[in-house]
Amino acid sequence: MISAASPVRPGAISLCMVVKNEERNLARCLDCVCGRAAEFLIVDTGSTDATPRIAAQYGAEVIPFDFTTADFAAARNCAIDRARGRWILVLDADETLVRESLKLIDAITAFDENEGCYLERRNHSSDSSRPFTDYVVRLFPNRPNYRYRGRVHETVDASILSGGGRLRKTNIRIDHNFSSDQEVRRRKNRWYIEILTEEIAANPSDDSRLDFLAAEYHQLEMFDEATAVAERIVCARPRDPPGPFICRRLSLAVQARLASGTNRFPLGTETPARLC
Repeated sequence: MISAASPVRPGAISLCMVVKNEERNLARCLDCVCGRAAEFLIVDTGSTDATPRIAAQYGAEVIPFDFTTADFAAARNCAIDRARGRWILVLDADETLVRESLKLIDAITAFDENEGCYLERRNHSSDSSRPFTDYVVRLFPNRPNYRYRGRVHETVDASILSGGGRLRKTNIRIDHNFSSDQEVRRRKNRWYIEILTEEIAANPSDDSRLDFLAAEYHQLEMFDEATAVAERIVCARPRDPPGPFICRRLSLAVQARLASGTNRFPLGTETPARLC
């Protein structure tokens, strides 16, 4: 365990998390980085279970956060603002860092490189035998201008690039065990669509939100809506390959669904966001 009051050694890693009601997952997540992260900064958005107590047992600084207006970027940045380590490692409570990756993290953080690192995330669900892989930037230098953007599907990539940093793909791997409850996932999809729609209305010039909106519609099997959003992406970024790729992928997916005579895709089918 670590102490929230302990001094953070030079070059150390600060683990930054956002949690709510994660008493079943949190200890397993924290165990995988004990001895590597010099401090745990855990933003709690309103837990009603034992999550804060478990975090405190690991010496974490637990930071209550008003989540009346959902904004995951603001919550993540709240933790990063308090970080004292030279590197930031971001995990969710239902993720665990693969032990074999610890040496890779040590090698990267031993140097003062200005780069964000893509980690390989293997996503597992108990109702599917086919995990899928995506890549997320979760390890990056602690710099004042490196902050998350986006109320949902928040990313730090753009701020790293605009701040003069680079992005690199690594072999660091995390395992993600997400909910197997289909209705829970569908409710989350609908909630994200609502928030993304609000974000797009508030800032129509930010077409990056459209990519995530198309993916959410796709996961809900709302293919007409997903295709309409994909067409907006093509109009916004006619020279950007992902736009046409999304449209083509959606078209092929719908054709395959119709040809098979089914009305839905199996959960775990790749979405445009995962493919791009």
